Amino acid sequence: MGRPAPGAERPYDGSVATRPDDLRARLEDRADLLEATRLRYRALKGVLESFFWKDRIRNHFELLREVAADQPEVDATLAAMRRRVEAEGWPHNAAPVRLMHEVERLREAVERAAERRLSASASPASDDDDASEEDDGPATLGERLLRLETEVLDAAPFLGGRVWAQAVELLPRNLPELRAACAAGEVFERVFKRPVTEGAPAFSDDEARELARALPLGAAALVALWERLERYDSRGRVKDFLQRRMRRAPTRVARSGPELLLHAAFWHDVARVRVRAVLEAELAPVVPREAELPTLLSWRAALSEDPALRLSARSVFTEGRAGLVETAAALAALSRERPRGAWNEEVAWSRLEQAAQRARAEEGPEAEALRDALRLYVMLRGQARTPARLFSPEHAKPAGGDVARNGDLVALVQAARHAALRQGG
Repeated sequence: MGRPAPGAERPYDGSVATRPDDLRARLEDRADLLEATRLRYRALKGVLESFFWKDRIRNHFELLREVAADQPEVDATLAAMRRRVEAEGWPHNAAPVRLMHEVERLREAVERAAERRLSASASPASDDDDASEEDDGPATLGERLLRLETEVLDAAPFLGGRVWAQAVELLPRNLPELRAACAAGEVFERVFKRPVTEGAPAFSDDEARELARALPLGAAALVALWERLERYDSRGRVKDFLQRRMRRAPTRVARSGPELLLHAAFWHDVARVRVRAVLEAELAPVVPREAELPTLLSWRAALSEDPALRLSARSVFTEGRAGLVETAAALAALSRERPRGAWNEEVAWSRLEQAAQRARAEEGPEAEALRDALRLYVMLRGQARTPARLFSPEHAKPAGGDVARNGDLVALVQAARHAALRQGG
């Protein structure tokens, strides 16, 4: 049999479980991960082995973070690929096998360089101390890189000596907290950047559900970012500088880490103020608390599909507080517009009475303000066309003394119901 032509591949003889030209296809997206990891390892190895390595790390915090974040997946991919190579007998000169070996060599080089750069005690005291330091030290390459970032940030002075340069250094764009804050900020900007039309709802039910998810996500992310600034900026200049600018409306596309933080913080504040204003108008005289906003948004959106849905008391609400909010919402709806039809009116009053039953034992300024609103409703005799809040008690006929003195929430709801039905006649 003649020799194959130059450049022609040797025929597959069945000695390995997979054809050599199909090995990379068998890896699927793992080959792309290893290709990207090889490039990152090369760059990070050069940074860690350079003479002015701290200055170079300050300029490559994002690279450090990317390697640390992907390291668990890279380790799992290398382990799985090594098992497959051994089990299926892949040829050593195959491109995927060469890639695996190169990534492993670069990983070892990066790990050695990171260990050398990590600060350690100059003179170890004893073997016991060494053992305890090893136990407390970072166990994985990803943890070592994050520890290295912390030590570089702890070392003063910051690169450049200017506040904005320090902010860029402390807030790399690929921080997980910064990504979360930006994701929430995009939701807030999309909902509240459009012009406000008089009489139109501030946001739809679907947008209310998005806001309910984005508000706690954005709040937690921003708290973590401000804490990061407090930790590494001992003088507080960077945090003060950014907080002074966070109330300015963004005028250009955010690119650096500090710009992304300012953009997210601005729209988070806008969202909080707008959401609170909408809910306060719908729940007056009850004032929603900060922690209640996401749950109230979700409940408000779900009411359009199920008007009988009760407000859950399992999260941030107590049973009495949930009943107080339900009572305020039902009374506000009845004050704005009288239900059409005897059945709808009966259902609305029944829901109001059930909500009042939940809040019967609730006390405090908001509960008393709600009782006053019900007394006013009774005094106005449940006007059918004009909202009760547009009237003044001075121009209404006085109600009976028993109702005016009654402090029982359910009894006041029953009195208001009787007055409204009698007025409707």
